[in-house]
Parts: sequence; structure tokens; C-alpha cells
Amino acid sequence: MIDQREDLYGAATPQELAAEVYENYKEFVNPPLARVMKLSGSPVEVRASGCTIWDHTGKPYLDFAGGYGVFTLGYSHPHVVAAVHDQLDRIALSGKTMFNVLLGRAARRLAELAPGDLQVSFWCNSGTEAIEGAIKLARAATGRATIVGTEDAFHGKTLGALSVSGRETFQTPFRPLLADSVCVPYGQTEGLENILRDAAALVVEPVQGEGGVHVPPPEYLTAVRAACDATGALFIADEVQTGLGRCGYRFACERDGVVPDVMTLAKGLSGGVVPVGAFIARAQLWNRAFGRAPLLHTSTFGGNELACAAALAAMDVLENEGLVQAARDRGEQLLRGAQTIAAQYPAVVREARGLGLLVGVELTSEGYGGWVIPEMLKHGVTAAWTLNAQRVIRLEPPLIVSAQQVDRALDALRAGVATAFEKLGTL
Repeated sequence: MIDQREDLYGAATPQELAAEVYENYKEFVNPPLARVMKLSGSPVEVRASGCTIWDHTGKPYLDFAGGYGVFTLGYSHPHVVAAVHDQLDRIALSGKTMFNVLLGRAARRLAELAPGDLQVSFWCNSGTEAIEGAIKLARAATGRATIVGTEDAFHGKTLGALSVSGRETFQTPFRPLLADSVCVPYGQTEGLENILRDAAALVVEPVQGEGGVHVPPPEYLTAVRAACDATGALFIADEVQTGLGRCGYRFACERDGVVPDVMTLAKGLSGGVVPVGAFIARAQLWNRAFGRAPLLHTSTFGGNELACAAALAAMDVLENEGLVQAARDRGEQLLRGAQTIAAQYPAVVREARGLGLLVGVELTSEGYGGWVIPEMLKHGVTAAWTLNAQRVIRLEPPLIVSAQQVDRALDALRAGVATAFEKLGTL
């Protein structure tokens, strides 16, 4: 049932609460989005725990959208919540004029987990802020201007991050974007050295998430590393979505055994409890960029005690509960099941692909999606689109998901695909 606490939701009935939320969205949040969500039958979330969300009517949903990768530890992991509660009684936000104990500890722990010699980190509030900071570091450290991204990439929607994202739909209304930014095909390295010769950095996702869950060819990142080494450009790995166990590795770049110069993180960094982001770099690059002016790049809220308490606890859970290996095991189960469905319904599903618990199901036509995701919701399972590839349904559950829950989600996906084929036939 809905939460009846007066301080949060009042004593509204489910119908009253749904009507209130829609009116607030329509008038004060995002009017076009409100209409789209209402037409799609989007429920109202009121409570969540583990891998489950409950809506305003009390119906539970197994969450296979996972906040687009945020809820690596599920909702309200007790170890993280306890750390945050404890910190609230001490100090929540940093006063900034004194040393912050938890920021130092979180930065040290991240360096211990990060690949290679990545050591110095800057803590912020989101993935797009982490990308902005990484771009600034690259320009300051190299003295070069050009930032290279990849086609269909998604790095965020602030101006700098948007400039190296490869999707015209999101860029066009805001042009001119950051000067000296270009995009190259993802997964290809032919001619890359020539493009990088005068560039400050190449920003690349080890697996493209919003681009449609594209896993690059083996050794792609090795070739990227070599091209950056040959030209003096920095290799920035955007691990905002792929890092911290999501792809069955601590960080997805470890699949190719490479160490980037800079790595960006967010989403699952706090285990889905407090917004937090970070970028981590080699010490010599940090000193080259900011050594003479340590306040060139700062953040009022970044690295606050509450966020760092959550991040420290989340990193502990990731390691102590063996969630990296769990993501690999459950990811193989999920991908195999999705590929079986694709083989059963080739008219509807073109391909299923992914790495770890980041799986994309590409439909043969966008038209089928209007049946698949709503049908999955009817069966009590959420899923999500990918922003840059509307034919691709993304399955991205928490890393704590069980084998039984994966099977349940696959049953819902199969029902959705079957219904789409029954209603629309071959498009």
C-alpha cells in the first residue's frame, strides 16, 4: 500500500496521489514529459527495497531498469543507509575551509580499487560533472584544445559533455557547442592516430550504454591506448555507467587490461543512496593541470561528507559481497535468455547483446517497443529505452539480483515480445 505518513504523502488515496503527481508534473516539472508518461501508463513510485519498487497502488515491480545503472546495490542497501544515517548526526555537507576526513578516505579507497596508477580524484555530484572536469584536466594538462568523442556516445547533457556525445538530436538545439570537439566511429581505430595527433583527449565508453549497448571488438581499447600513447592525447574512459561491477569487472576497461589516463565515475558510486560522481587521474597529470593553481576546478557540494560516507560503504559492499563476479554470472544468464527469446521471435528481436548486467535487446522496429515495455510492466518488471537508439530495450538490474529474479524478468520479456508479435505481426 502507499506510505500514509503525513509528512511525506499525506492520507491520499492511490487515485488522488496519481492525479496530484500528474498535475504537478504537467504544471511545474515537465509538461510534455508528463503527457508522455501518462499515455504510457507510468505508475507512481512510493517505496523501494532491494530489487523491488512498489507503486502507489501497492503493486511490486522487479526493477530491471535500475535507475539507468544507479542502483548497483539495489534500493536502500542496509550497510550504505546505516553509514548515511550515522553521518547525518555528525556533519552532512562540508564547510570547505577544513580537511574532510571522509573525502580523503573515499579518494584513497577509490585509488585502491582503480586500475593501474590512477591515484588522484576529484569528487562531484554527477556523471556529466565528472566528464566536464576530465575535459578541463585534459586541456590544462596537455595545452591542447581538441576533445574527440565517438558516434552515438552519451556523456551527459551539460554543454561540454554534450559536445563530445555523438547524437545530433540532443546537440542541435544548443549549438554552437564546445569548440574543437569532433566524433569518430565507435569501435574503429583506423586513422585514429591522425585525428588524435593534436588532440587533448579521446573520451570513450568501454561499452556504449545509451548508444544501444554496444560492446566493442576485442582489443579495441588496447588500440585506443596505443593511439593515445603515440600522439600524446589522453585516454579518458567514461565508466559512469559501466564501472563498479556493472559489466562483470570492477571497471569495464579491465576487460582489455588497459589503464586510461583519466576515468569518470558516478551512478553506482554511492550504491544508489546519495548523488555522487568523481574522476580519477594519474598524479602527474593532475599536478601538470592544477599544480600551480589548486582551486582552478572546485565544487561547492562535491565530496561532501554524506556522499563520501555512502561511497565508502558502497565500495565495501561491492567487494565484500562479491558483486563483480555476481554481475558476470547473472549477466551471462540474462544474455543467454534474451538471445533465446531473440531466436524464438526473429521478426521482433534483431539481436541481444551486452556485457555483465548491461544487456540490450534490439528490436527490428521501434514500433514493437510500444507493446514490449508496457507488457513487461503488466507482468511487474521494469525496463528502459536507450536514449541514442530507440529500438534497443536496456536490461540493467541491480548487481544483487538473483537467478530466480533474472528468470522472472526473462518471462516478462518473452511475454512482451510475444504480445508485440501477436498485435503487430511482421513490420
